[in-house]
Amino acid sequence: MRTSRWPWLLAGLLAGLAGLATSYLTSGLLNLRGNPVTQVAELVIKLTPGNVAESAIQAVGHKDKPLLVTGVLVVLLLCFAGIGLAARRATDWGIGLFIVLGVIGLVAQQSQFNPPVAGVLPILVGVLTWTVVLALLVAQLRPRPFLDVDNGRRFLLGAAAVGVGSAVVGGIGWRAGGRLRKVDAARRSLTLTGVTPPKVPAGTEVGLDGIEAWATPAGRFYRIDTSLSPPAIAPADWTVRIHGMVDHELTLTYDDLLRRKRTEAWVTLNCVSNTVGGNLISNGWWSGVRLQDLLDEAGVQAGADALKQTSDDGWTCGTPISAVTDGRDAMLAIALNGEPLPIEHGFPVRTVVPGLYGYVSACKWVRDIEVTTFDAFTAYWTERGWSAQGPVKLASRIDVPRNGHSVTAGKVRVGGMAWQQDIGIRAVEVQLDAGPWQPAHLGRTELDDAWVQWDATLDVPSGSHSLRVRATNKNGQVQTAVQAAPAPNGASGWHTISFQAG
Repeated sequence: MRTSRWPWLLAGLLAGLAGLATSYLTSGLLNLRGNPVTQVAELVIKLTPGNVAESAIQAVGHKDKPLLVTGVLVVLLLCFAGIGLAARRATDWGIGLFIVLGVIGLVAQQSQFNPPVAGVLPILVGVLTWTVVLALLVAQLRPRPFLDVDNGRRFLLGAAAVGVGSAVVGGIGWRAGGRLRKVDAARRSLTLTGVTPPKVPAGTEVGLDGIEAWATPAGRFYRIDTSLSPPAIAPADWTVRIHGMVDHELTLTYDDLLRRKRTEAWVTLNCVSNTVGGNLISNGWWSGVRLQDLLDEAGVQAGADALKQTSDDGWTCGTPISAVTDGRDAMLAIALNGEPLPIEHGFPVRTVVPGLYGYVSACKWVRDIEVTTFDAFTAYWTERGWSAQGPVKLASRIDVPRNGHSVTAGKVRVGGMAWQQDIGIRAVEVQLDAGPWQPAHLGRTELDDAWVQWDATLDVPSGSHSLRVRATNKNGQVQTAVQAAPAPNGASGWHTISFQAG
């Protein structure tokens, strides 16, 4: 007589959760970045084709990482349950499948940038826990039929003990994994001299409710990157190496950077994945050290045209040297909006380059800057089909009214944003239905590296309407109407909405 399936499913699930708990605890005790689950999720990101990644970003935006981790956990739970059923036939089958999962975790761990030797320990501890707990639980299911009262009671007691133990171990792991919290505490305690609080320049805002704030709070700054577990780097542990085609290699510590002359600027950053009218764009007050000063000190050699930047988590991007040596405020940033960078936005140091999409410039947790040539390397996103260079395209957006909303007929005030960092905005025009293009009023336009608010008052009769917008930059170029998807170097086209008036 054989037992029913559910005890075996439960045995597999509990053994799997116990292994996850002990591996999580081990990661915390060793102060490692991430854990086997997030490492597998990051491996999925690395193996995902560029067009699939782009579709995911468009579909779920900043929720992509939580959804991916949730998906990995769901798949693991299904695997655990299946392993329990496999153990029903033979314990060795279940143990063998747990070892296969461990190998997958080991591959994911080794695929990390500069994986620490100690990083294999959470995998080994987890696999050992899986196999031992599974063997103990299934031993209670095999000697006699599960309908045997004493045998069933022993299994349930053992299952309860494993479940409670896993919860306790997981909680201890959370407390032990305090590196992120310690680094955040160190970040909060920093006093950065030469860093000033943000002051929104007079005239930048047009005063229309519904338009996104000209200055983006740090907590609302958009975030798109490939890191599921942001590197937790104490300022004392951070260095950056500037090398390659230079006369003098530089290695700078955080204190070295703080001793240097500071630059501060309002800079709008936007993701190449931003669709026409999208919100993957934010504006902040950045403080840091100019990259041009550092490159001048290193001495860039003839023929070099690119900076290969590498993050602490191994992400890379290629930045045109011309974009950091032409006088714009390209910097190694240490602060956003007058405060040390948030950890998820690159603390302790990241790169900010106005006028370029983030995938070719915005290297968070930057650790290495190699002066080189574009034909000597490929970077993370260029390996996935994106263009090697990504200057920001001229763009504009309607914030008021929202697409599909209703307004009162008559004089209707509309508004939104326009941008092309490093060049700046000269004019914005709007078109109601098939009517003539009408000029909009602009907020302050002197800050070429920041976006511009605009508004206009239109005569809108009752009925259904469409509204579109286009911008003109300071070089006289008019925004193109040609529709282009974000890949391979940024979206284009006029943002158009529909609304009702009555």
